[in-house]
Amino acid sequence: MTTLWQQTLDNLSFVLMCIALVVGLALLARLAERFLPEKRTVSSARRVSIIGICAAIATVLHVLDFPLLFLAPGFYKLDFSELPVLLCGFYLGPSATVICEGVKILLKLLLKSTSTAFVGDLANFVVGCSFVLPATIFYHAHKSKHSAVIGLVLGTVSMTILGSAFNAVYLLPKFAELYGMPLEAIIGMGADVHAGVHNVSTFVMLCVAPLNLVKGTVVSLLTLLLYKRVARPLFGIRS
Repeated sequence: MTTLWQQTLDNLSFVLMCIALVVGLALLARLAERFLPEKRTVSSARRVSIIGICAAIATVLHVLDFPLLFLAPGFYKLDFSELPVLLCGFYLGPSATVICEGVKILLKLLLKSTSTAFVGDLANFVVGCSFVLPATIFYHAHKSKHSAVIGLVLGTVSMTILGSAFNAVYLLPKFAELYGMPLEAIIGMGADVHAGVHNVSTFVMLCVAPLNLVKGTVVSLLTLLLYKRVARPLFGIRS
């Protein structure tokens, strides 16, 4: 009975944390928009359709994730789902970016469910937002190719630092707790990849941070290459 009660409390605390993070990121995006230059006028129907298209493409890219076993244990996977999310955010603004990221996760759960006790799904949303939000906000503050480059660099750095810190402080311990895998076993999996891994700190520095850095760099380059070429015909984006 005590174990069941403790599991209920653990699950409830995780759900509350998920809600708090989603609401917090949505409010942050909304607050940022108040200080940005005036956005382009887009009808509600067009806004919904663009978010839906981008979220659907992002979901497909998210499902097609793959591990980089030379960088991190197999349960950490690389995907390029932030690419369409960035296209959406560059056109519609920060709030649309968070919505698109959230819809992507919901669609992925409907298609593929979860294999990480929902911790990986929370991680993908929060870490993804730590990348796309800074990039989108900076781009909309200046609206130029140069600002897009700087924004993507800021987003990559943000994801590398904040994503690693979030893994160390919350995600790894919570994954071990909810998934029923000892934290020492997770660290051991990291040690199999990098001999220097011997605790949570070295795990995130040697496994998580490089993976986030690779993802941010590749997605940033793809965004710069494809924004004009792909966004125009698909979404009617002109700038």
